[in-house]
Order: sequence, then C-alpha cells, then structure tokens
Amino acid sequence: MKSSTSSPFPPVYFTHEIRQLERIALNSGIADLMERAGLAAAELACGLLDGKTSALVLAGPGNNGGDALVAARHLKARWFKVAVVFTGEPAKLPPDAARALDAWRAAGGQLLDAIPPGGKWDLAIDGLFGIGLARNLEGAALELVRAVNAMQLPVLALDVPSGLDADTGQTFRAAIRASHTLSFIALKPGLFTAYGPDYCGEIHVDALGLDAPALLKPSGWLLEKDGVAAALKPRPRNSHKGMLGSVGILGGAPSMTGAALLAARAALKLGAGRIHAALLDDGAPGVDLIQPELMLCGTEKLFELENLSCLAVGPGLGQSDAAARLLKRALETELPLVLDADALNLIAGHGELQALLNGRRGGTILTPHPAEAARLMASTTHDIQQERVACAVMLAKRCNSLVVLKGAGSICALPSGEWFVNPTGNPGLSNAGMGDALSGMIAALIAQRLTPQQALLLAVYLHGAAADELVARGTGPIGLTATEVTDMARTLLNRWVYG
Repeated sequence: MKSSTSSPFPPVYFTHEIRQLERIALNSGIADLMERAGLAAAELACGLLDGKTSALVLAGPGNNGGDALVAARHLKARWFKVAVVFTGEPAKLPPDAARALDAWRAAGGQLLDAIPPGGKWDLAIDGLFGIGLARNLEGAALELVRAVNAMQLPVLALDVPSGLDADTGQTFRAAIRASHTLSFIALKPGLFTAYGPDYCGEIHVDALGLDAPALLKPSGWLLEKDGVAAALKPRPRNSHKGMLGSVGILGGAPSMTGAALLAARAALKLGAGRIHAALLDDGAPGVDLIQPELMLCGTEKLFELENLSCLAVGPGLGQSDAAARLLKRALETELPLVLDADALNLIAGHGELQALLNGRRGGTILTPHPAEAARLMASTTHDIQQERVACAVMLAKRCNSLVVLKGAGSICALPSGEWFVNPTGNPGLSNAGMGDALSGMIAALIAQRLTPQQALLLAVYLHGAAADELVARGTGPIGLTATEVTDMARTLLNRWVYG
C-alpha cells in the first residue's frame, strides 16, 4: 500500500494516530470499520487455510475481539468449522463488539470459555488484544497466549499479535507468535522494530477503504526498495572517477585499523571514485594489500585534500586526545559527515564537540547502536530500546542531524520529526564490522551526489537487503561477515540500477 501523498513509502502510524483516523472515519459517516476488518480477516484466513477446514478463533474483551467475531461469522458462513473462545463479558463489550457478538450468536455460533483439550485446528485467529493493550498480560489471558504458542499452529493475528506493543515492539510479558499479521487501516511501528519482527510473521495491511494519508498526514513511513532506489540512475558511458566523488575515512587507531579499512572498502565497492583512508595508527602499512585501490594517508594529509565529497569519522577512531582533536577539525568543516562508533562516544563526553555538532551547516548523519544512542542522550540502553522511534526522533532534533538508530527494525529519523523504519536485515548483522561497512556505504552514496537523506535511507535498506539475500542463498546468519555483506550490497546495487 503506497501513500497517496508525495512519499513513495507506505505510511506508519502510532496507536493514538490510528484512533484519530477512526474518529475521522466515524465523523465522515463510515461506521462499519469492524465489519470491514472482520471480512478482510476472513478472506485472508481462507487463503491461509487453503483447502483445510477448521479454525480456532480467540476473541477478547474489546474491539479486537469484535473483529475476530466478525471474521468467525464469515468463516462459518463459508462452511468452515469454527470454534470461538471468548474471554470478555458481553455486558461490558464496546458497542460495535457487542453487535458483532449478537450477529455471531444469531448465525448459530457458540462461545467457549477455554480451548477444548485435545482439539485439532488448521489455523488460529488471534483477536485477544489489539493496539490498545497497555499492561502486562496475566492470569487467564497469559495462559491462553502461552497455550496458543505451544500448539505450533499457523496463527493469523488481527492488527497486532496480542501482547505486543503496537508502538514500540516491546512485549507485555508474553505475546502471540503469529505466522501472519493483518494490520488494519495502516501499518504500526511495533510490527517492524525491537521484538516485533520475531512475533509478527508475514505482515499484511488492509486500509479498510480509508485513504489514511489523505485524512491524517503521517510522520513515519516503511522503507521499500522502489522508494529508496528511486534516486539511482545509470552512469553515463563517459564517466570518470572525478565524477563519482571522493570519500575520506578517518579512524583506525592502533589495534583497530580493520574498522577503518572495512568502511573504506565498503565505500569503494559502493561506487565512490576515490577513497582516502586516514589511519591514526602510525605503524599501519602504507597499502591495503586486500584492496590496494584505497589511498592510505596520514590524518593531517586528509584535511589538506581539496577534492573530498564526504567524510566518515569514527570506525576504529578510539577516544584519545588526538582522536578528539581530529573529530573537532572534521566538525568544523562544511563537508557532509557520517559519524559512527567512537566519534559518537567522544561527542557524548565533550560539550565542545556537542556544540560544534549542533551548529553544523554541512549535512550530518549519526549512526548509533542503542548503547551509543544512550550515551548521547545521557540515558540507558534499556530506555532507548523501550522507545526506539521516539528516541531516534529526539536525538535527531537534539543533534540537528539525520540519525539511524541501528538494531532490529533500524529507525532513520530527521530533525523535522519525520522517521522511517527499515524492514530488511537479520541476526547476521549483529556481527562485528557491520556498522563500519554501513558508514562507508552511506559516505559512498553521498559522494555520488545523493542527498544525505537519500543516501541514508538507501544504504540502510540495502545493507539489510544484502544480508537477507546472503541468508536466502545459504550464507549466514551465523558467521555472516561485513565483507560478505559489502560484496552482496554491490551486487544488489548494480541489479537495482541496471536490471
């Protein structure tokens, strides 16, 4: 589902925004959203059953339960065997859910208090709790979630797996492990970040006939290939390296030169015309024997170059006084900067560097993992992970920079408050060197005249897509290396440009 606005990406909304959309729809005379949701769920369930005959439907005490009851009614009308476990109290149901319950009963449907022992079903439909859940599961609800997970059935979750926070991707003590999730009206951030990808399975969306972006301008979007690749164009045959930009890499303190070289190699393979790698380790060799195309130089020489298009600072930089001085010089330039690793740690610990960062006129991209983001925000890794989108947006505003908060469902945030969630990637990206490669990729794309925002979104998506392609081919996720990801990213980039 594409946005009807100028964005090429599907919109993503928080719970309070979905509620606002529901109110707008109701005020516009659209009063049958539950019927639309239940029918959409039944149609998807029919496809998932694919010739099989029985479904276990879990209907909770709110409107999510009402969606499930509508779906059950439609499945029953299509001659499926449907068992409904209802955990609510009829007298306390919201009006729409109460009507759905009455319609289920009028169709001859029965209600069960618990899952029958020894029962056999081909599919479970989870309508226990939707996007409104804001407390830990306990008691019978907790046991029901655990029981469904233990059945190892295909599970279709309605809107969001019960027990998963739709906004943050955190779990409320436990959550349904769905094989498919059908998100109503629009996508929600918790489906894609933190623990969301572990619980949602394949994600579907049904707008229920609403054009959400036309009704409420989104601030978040889901990255997709066509959107991130839109800025790519084939090179003219009359290309030369001077047209393709020059990247500077600053890092590589003693015992950490590999990090800077990984970033430099990634920049080379992602298409930058010239790569200058300035290593703090004076004892490092003068040539990269694996990639001799790289130009290794001293740190002072780097700042004397006149042809740099972008500077990536941080891979293997260390936190010495010399490193801090070099970072200060980089911040004082008007070059686009990609700041990673120890560059972020130095900024977190030095007020002067923070002030320079906040006042920069050149484009700046920060690439923290959660621990680095916590240092920059004087917070804790736990708190960052609890509110990934909000923290990424806050950091972007505070630092006047574009930010990618790395992790499952990386969040790219802009100082304007807009944000993007990335669906690509897998656990193989948790290995060492992956962030260094990402920094080099971003810098290479900026050097080739993509805007910092275009470069960030494309590199983050491509980085994850390369890891996914490798796993699909049988390499990883265990033991996946940054070098392998870089090489596959080059392959995919060329495929996306030239077909």
